[in-house]
Amino acid sequence: MRIDRTVSAAQSRSVPNVGAPTFDARDALKRADDARVLVSEITAIAAGAGATGVARTLNAVESLTRLALKNVQTLDVNDPPSPPKLVRQTFEALGATYVKLGQFIASAPSVFPAEYVEEFQKCLDETEPTEFAIIRRTIEKDLGKNIDDVFASIDPVPIASASVAQVHRATLLAGNKEVVVKVLKPGVEDTLQADLSFVLIVSKVLQFLNPELSRTSLVDIVGDIRESMLEETDFRKESANIDAFKRYLEDAGLNSIAKAPYVYKQFSNKRVMVMEYFKGVALTDLEAIRGVSNDPETTLINALNVWFGSVLACESFHADVHAGNLIVCEDGKVGFIDFGIVGRISPSIWGAVQAFFQSTASRDYKRMALALVTMGATEGEVDVEKFAKDLRAVYEALDAIEPSVVMQEDAYDGTVNAAVSVDQQQVTQLATDLIRAAEENKIRLPKAFGILIKQLIYFDRYVQLLAPDLEVIDDDRVAFVDAVAVDVKPRRIEP
Repeated sequence: MRIDRTVSAAQSRSVPNVGAPTFDARDALKRADDARVLVSEITAIAAGAGATGVARTLNAVESLTRLALKNVQTLDVNDPPSPPKLVRQTFEALGATYVKLGQFIASAPSVFPAEYVEEFQKCLDETEPTEFAIIRRTIEKDLGKNIDDVFASIDPVPIASASVAQVHRATLLAGNKEVVVKVLKPGVEDTLQADLSFVLIVSKVLQFLNPELSRTSLVDIVGDIRESMLEETDFRKESANIDAFKRYLEDAGLNSIAKAPYVYKQFSNKRVMVMEYFKGVALTDLEAIRGVSNDPETTLINALNVWFGSVLACESFHADVHAGNLIVCEDGKVGFIDFGIVGRISPSIWGAVQAFFQSTASRDYKRMALALVTMGATEGEVDVEKFAKDLRAVYEALDAIEPSVVMQEDAYDGTVNAAVSVDQQQVTQLATDLIRAAEENKIRLPKAFGILIKQLIYFDRYVQLLAPDLEVIDDDRVAFVDAVAVDVKPRRIEP
């Protein structure tokens, strides 16, 4: 009531009907209601973080203090660090959560500014491994079993160690099967919960202070990131993603050319996942592929067909198809591993995505432009001819990139092989350029498209590097157009 009377009095000289609430009064009342809702949401989020949130905040302050002192000592006044670089350094100082946020920024050119996407390519998710004694306790606690009752042997030295989890090779006691064991690092769940709660609170406050930010869907984006990252701490979700992909392979009759690892669910839970170990070579290892495949080009086409088909025929698609996650196995099949990151395409844009696949393969830029116009939200009239010209420039830059051959040491057996290098930073830059071209032509693409386009560029690179004479759109072996027919209905995971 006080807000009503104050605003009405202030407006009484210019508004004839001073008894009715003015526009400003109604706006003030709405802001007051929004403030109450915001306080309520912040309280709920903070309560969810618990005591860990307080401890985490103190750790963050300590980390940022160290970073500030370091920057002061090394500051070059003639060449000060850019804002994106400072933000990246801050994220790295803050640890696991912010490293993962940085990687999300790097992989989402349709959401974040190009200069930040480019800078966060340098945000590496490699950390010191956790002591095996701690990993052992995590395994035993999560499975409720002594580790010696499950494994005949387990290598205490991990083959990979990231901010959230690390991976060990092992042999099961039953059947002497070779497996890999993915283990969540201790304290990660609480740290992520506290940090992401803080980030969500900040986004809500910023949007409240500057309502214009609601147009950028800031809170929704942060909420999506929060949900996605918290899912990464529950390996049961990744197991479900693998199950979905395996069902897709079965339903589409693709088990003869591709596979995903079998998950030993009796030895897996929220923090531990035991999976079949795939023996094989990276998809880009030219010489090694010839040792396991009679026809490397057909192997590449199989990978193309399987992945493209999964985008629309499976409830989720593999959203991280860099060479390390695509293995040509000893039996010649393409092995898809690491389903921690998946994407989903809305059924409403299936047709446009299919048209985009076809036009990308044939380099039909006008059709590509029309597909993107159909897929996105447009602001005013779109000049399709100009958009097609801009897309041509992006793809000509892609085609101009020269391949490089690098020597790679196998993490498992120490052998060294020559492999074609696909620069992840270049891939992301090209994805960013494509998104920017769309935005400059008044088209706002779906959030999932930035993730999708990166995978398309990876495969485009694989074709150009491994089978440069392959005409994807005209080759009868490339069946992805049929696989993603518009009448295909996606399967749904049962709750």
